[in-house]
Amino acid sequence: MATEVASEPAIQCLRFHLTKGLGPRRFTQLFDHCGSLDAMRGISAGAMEGLHGIGRKIANRIADGRETVDVDSELALAEQHGVRILCRFDEGYPPLLLHTSDPPICLYVKGTLQPNDATSLAIVGSRRCSYYGQEQARGFAFQFAQLGMTIVSGLARGIDTCAHLGALDATGRTVAVLGCGLATIYPPENESLAERIRESGALISELPMETPPDRLNFPGRNRIIAGATLGTLVVEGTRNSGALITAYHAIDANREVFAVPGQIDSPFSEGPHYMITRQHAKLVTGRDDVLEELGDVGRVLTGHIEPEKTEAETPTLFTPLLDESEQKVADALDTQPCHLDELIQRTELTAARVASALINLQLKGLAKQLPGSFYVKGKAMR
Repeated sequence: MATEVASEPAIQCLRFHLTKGLGPRRFTQLFDHCGSLDAMRGISAGAMEGLHGIGRKIANRIADGRETVDVDSELALAEQHGVRILCRFDEGYPPLLLHTSDPPICLYVKGTLQPNDATSLAIVGSRRCSYYGQEQARGFAFQFAQLGMTIVSGLARGIDTCAHLGALDATGRTVAVLGCGLATIYPPENESLAERIRESGALISELPMETPPDRLNFPGRNRIIAGATLGTLVVEGTRNSGALITAYHAIDANREVFAVPGQIDSPFSEGPHYMITRQHAKLVTGRDDVLEELGDVGRVLTGHIEPEKTEAETPTLFTPLLDESEQKVADALDTQPCHLDELIQRTELTAARVASALINLQLKGLAKQLPGSFYVKGKAMR
């Protein structure tokens, strides 16, 4: 039964989310095979065995786990901490995350997520950082938050903390993605910062409520930071730092990657300089370097494209220019729901190009996603 903490689909998804052996990608494969959450709940271990590399041990673990996990206790913990649980089928689930290869089955949210959070930028970097790095992270976050972008980072010490503070300095929105359950704030010295973030944005995590902080959780956290944003800005870090892991997740998700150069003799500059010299990231010396890469989104943010007005004088999305892929996908959309696979067939584009085009079309108001990877024309096209 649906509650204020979670919708009925979210409660069903939570059952699978808490089941060991069933991660986001395997969940997607099973859902695509079964066609519905109810069918997933009823599929036998024998029927699962052999699907997408699922062996007998994993099949039995999934079949047993979905019936024995303590969903009620998890919902009670979430309610106790003021947390809402979203699933992929909920309207409030971040749309950009849905266009990644492994979107979280469930997302725990403390605070509020808004549709305009899709116009977002990740700012990441090392926990150990220089004063220069701190100033750059805080300054860039301030500038982009002033323009109306949501700043996303990981609440870690160092660059992450400065990014959140910069957004708050601008009275802007910021979202922190945690590498632990939302029953815990880590690092503990950022508890007051976390409360300020909750008030002006949200704390989010894919991990069950009481999951303790662990370094093994952070690569997964980093993929969410990258997947939930239009681009990732790296400010300091070594070549093996979590910031670069986030950047490569952004590349995998077909998002923009930017890097702030630093002193050539500073160990903190190693990661950004490596990304720049390998042409994995665009060198950034000011906010316009980022906005140029964001295309129409950047031009709207800086006022170079004025939104049109309806007859009632309420703001609507502008009529944007579309690149070739976006135009093909826009032409293939209809007022009737169309599945992602059908769009790929209609446009004869690769899955990656169609997914990327759909993200941009949704941001421009030209497409709307429905549950189950179905899409329809957005209001601006009707």
